[in-house]
Amino acid sequence: MLRYILKRILIMIPTLIVTSALIFTVINLPEGDYFETLAAEMQAQGEKADMSRIEFLKKEYGFDRPPLERYVRWVAGLLQGDMGYSFEYQRPVREIVGDRLLLTMIVSFATILFTWIVAFPIGIYSATHQYSWGDYGLTFLGLIGLAVPHFLLALVFMYFANIWFGTSIGGLVDPQYLNQPMSWAKLRSVLEHLWIPVIIIGAGGTAGMIRALRANLLDELQKQYYVTARAKGLPPGRALRKYPLRMSLNFFISDIGDILPSIVSGAEIVAIVLSLQTTGPLLIRALQSQDMYLAGSFLMFLSFLTVIGVLISDIALAFLDPRIRLQGTATK
Repeated sequence: MLRYILKRILIMIPTLIVTSALIFTVINLPEGDYFETLAAEMQAQGEKADMSRIEFLKKEYGFDRPPLERYVRWVAGLLQGDMGYSFEYQRPVREIVGDRLLLTMIVSFATILFTWIVAFPIGIYSATHQYSWGDYGLTFLGLIGLAVPHFLLALVFMYFANIWFGTSIGGLVDPQYLNQPMSWAKLRSVLEHLWIPVIIIGAGGTAGMIRALRANLLDELQKQYYVTARAKGLPPGRALRKYPLRMSLNFFISDIGDILPSIVSGAEIVAIVLSLQTTGPLLIRALQSQDMYLAGSFLMFLSFLTVIGVLISDIALAFLDPRIRLQGTATK
């Protein structure tokens, strides 16, 4: 197992190198850079751009140098923990992302817990009561959750909250806590606003997990080892927990690679609709304005979380399912 883990860690190194090169290339593919975009926006608004200052900033941050040299400097900064400087916000990237990152992680963790708490009992019930009225009803709700886009569900919630209760559900905190450091009062305000985005974002994930768990569990319930266990008199609940449920969780464990980056990135479109102070809208704005260090460093952080999540899922799968062979050798 130790050899396998070391091998997987070594594979992560060239993966991250290639990923960083792709991120840098894609961000720099559009014509121009942040400073040219800023000058064009100022001219479109009737303002005079200070071209001498723009040229000074481009030289100061190395935008007059070859792309390869800029890429090496960017990667070297990341290795030293320096995520760069945001030109649009005039602050280091670490300071901009910090507070939003904490709020995003709170929303994402709450959404994941909501998804697990709702999906697991429903998925198990649907599989063990196949073709019952409860199965049909829960399946129908699951299909609705998959079919309705998150942003549309957010608009519906906002409309009915305003019509029925006369209140706005936009934002994650009360206005007086905006741009304020985290405190107990701000955390309490976040928890009061948290349930709306959690339900909206978790609706699709819950529905998808219910369907996947039901399908996997139904497949395991028809296999010979479960039939034999039941024939030997093993109680239904114990037989279900000991064998089929454990085997049907493979898809859940393999999804950890997607869960970690989603905790940080959040649901971007829903965040924009609900005016959530999370990292999703920040990343979209950085990509639109070609704020290279903000967008590139953030995407690189998500890539790092992805490879870490895949490593964790591979190791967990090896412990969960004894049928998985780490070396891929055939079983005689």
